[in-house]
Amino acid sequence: MSATTNGQDRPELQKVIQEIVDSGFVGMSLRVRDEHGEWAGSAGAAELGGDAPPPVEGHVRIGSNTKTFTATVVLQLVAKGRIALEDSVAGYLPGFGLDERITVRMLLQHTSGVFNFTGDYYPDFVPGIVWSGREWVQDRLRVYRPQELVELALSKPARFAPGTDWSYANTNYVLARLLIEKVTGRTIAQEMQRLILEPLGLTGTVVPDCPQIPGPHAHAYYRYEQDGQTRTVDVTRQNPSWISSGGDMISTTRDLQTFITALVGGRLLPAGLLAEMLTPEDKAGYGLGVFVQPNGGGTLITHNGGISGHAALMYTTPDGATTLTAALNYVDDADLSLGPAFQEATQRLVQEVFGSGQTNEAAQPTA
Repeated sequence: MSATTNGQDRPELQKVIQEIVDSGFVGMSLRVRDEHGEWAGSAGAAELGGDAPPPVEGHVRIGSNTKTFTATVVLQLVAKGRIALEDSVAGYLPGFGLDERITVRMLLQHTSGVFNFTGDYYPDFVPGIVWSGREWVQDRLRVYRPQELVELALSKPARFAPGTDWSYANTNYVLARLLIEKVTGRTIAQEMQRLILEPLGLTGTVVPDCPQIPGPHAHAYYRYEQDGQTRTVDVTRQNPSWISSGGDMISTTRDLQTFITALVGGRLLPAGLLAEMLTPEDKAGYGLGVFVQPNGGGTLITHNGGISGHAALMYTTPDGATTLTAALNYVDDADLSLGPAFQEATQRLVQEVFGSGQTNEAAQPTA
């Protein structure tokens, strides 16, 4: 099944998303704005085994796209002089025993060296909190406090000395959340609403405080083994506090398009700070809450993310003239077996919409 929101004929886009669904996803919705106008459509199913396509205006858990929103709030506080990018984070959050060399900039750019509480490599994998498998499925409504996620991370050795390397860690963005809340005296949800969601009219975007996801939405699934049997469970209802501000937000393809266009268009940050946000470090091409990705002779600004059966894509040219946002629903598992298909899907879409390109290393269906 497929659905589109307007009469614009873009069969090449519909064909790509149908082929992506056929590669193993349950469903997908896509929104593209370019020189041809705006097109939105979907393919596959909103529910496993169902006939109805994913709602084109549906909600989705956006995973690590949350980081771009969080970084933007931090940078707005920098713009107002409440904090500085080179400030020591320990000065604001003294209770954790953080390395005093870790700065606000290092959090946003993943150069702090802190352990990733969802698991990290030393170079062998060291597990963190439980966020996959049967144990997670059965305990997926558990409430985690952001402080306990940070404490778990800081109980592990640092990956490297602050500022000397790059390593993607959700812990950085939970610390960024705590920094926001400490400086403002308000919750991150309140600050997000005040500084981004309300000014941009993002009525489909929320920082969730309950396991539900607003309707309409496609369903997310998780597969695990028990007693020699494969079980597939609908995990659309879950508590994303296990990932906190590293990936807990809910949005729509329309709201993601509005947000990323406003961001690169200078509506959320002054020009100097926006330029810093879009300046990548050398190893992975990560700016401050976004990947800055070479694409042919140009550049793409992007962040993708996924969380337990839902995933979201967000791409734009630096001038905001061409954007791609997408939502996927799928059957996740502990082996992240759809990872390669997700990588291929993002490559296919980038090539179709922007021309020849490449994906970033965080473009996989994990928060």
